[in-house]
Amino acid sequence: MVRFLAFVLVLAALAGGAAFYAPAWLKGQMQAPGPTSQAQTFVVEPGQPARSVLTRLESAGVIRSELLARLVLRLEPRAFKAGEYELPAQASMKQVFDILTNGRSRSYSVTIPEGLTSKQIVALLNAVPELTGTITELPSEGSMLPDTYFIHRGDGRQALIERMQAALKATFWPLWEARQEGLPFATPEEAITLASIVERETGIASERPLVASVFINRLKKGWRLQADPTLVYFESEGLGKLGRGLKRSELDRDHPYNTYKIRGLPPGPIAHVGKEALQAVLNPADSNYFYFVADGSGGHAFAETLEQHNRNVKKWRQVEQGN
Repeated sequence: MVRFLAFVLVLAALAGGAAFYAPAWLKGQMQAPGPTSQAQTFVVEPGQPARSVLTRLESAGVIRSELLARLVLRLEPRAFKAGEYELPAQASMKQVFDILTNGRSRSYSVTIPEGLTSKQIVALLNAVPELTGTITELPSEGSMLPDTYFIHRGDGRQALIERMQAALKATFWPLWEARQEGLPFATPEEAITLASIVERETGIASERPLVASVFINRLKKGWRLQADPTLVYFESEGLGKLGRGLKRSELDRDHPYNTYKIRGLPPGPIAHVGKEALQAVLNPADSNYFYFVADGSGGHAFAETLEQHNRNVKKWRQVEQGN
């Protein structure tokens, strides 16, 4: 009976018969509880015509009559927004239309860990099923801020990369303006490059200012950084991991990322860095440390002299051997 009345009203409206429009009845139909017994997820695809949306709403049992819904939209035009929506149980047609036009679509979180390379981040984003589109080019290393980002189904991968790049700029510049005086680098890129090395050397927040101080002390002295992560970045072709230790031949190889051979910083960042690593490099700890090595507990042992460092290395070797 509802479908028949809706069909009559649609014909009247299409024929210009506004005089036959029954506003009280129509209002009642719009506000009546819907037929769904439980909440469900509904997706409006980008560019999907309203008529197709209504057909799918009826097929899903969300509304009772597509014809009645078409009449409502003809008399009160609305534009459905692409997205993924949670429709409550027994939602009325008015509630459904309000959600699809004015409501917030369901959000998802995408977490980008600190220390990933551009190739790793692109692979991560390509594996997120809620995102769409292709990434047009590999982002510059160190140009994005690792963090948790909230997205909606249908958001573009390239658009998310641009959000992450904007987030880095918003985070970096206040830190740069408040940086310590006398740091041994002159440009923002050099600061991000050093921060990326610190990021890859330790994941312990409390250690980052100390690790940064070691590298800054070495740069001030003109010493080589001797940072394994820079070699790993080069040898892995930007993948950020080798799955094995570095070989002697790799330590001896001449290239701009071999910080055992070159003095100063490598040509650019080796990973994407979080706020804490940036803060550590721009405001490092005040220390006389020039060395550090793993201590077997997940952290590092720091030393001021080579003699102290060699003792720490010996202890680490014993830990490695299980002694």
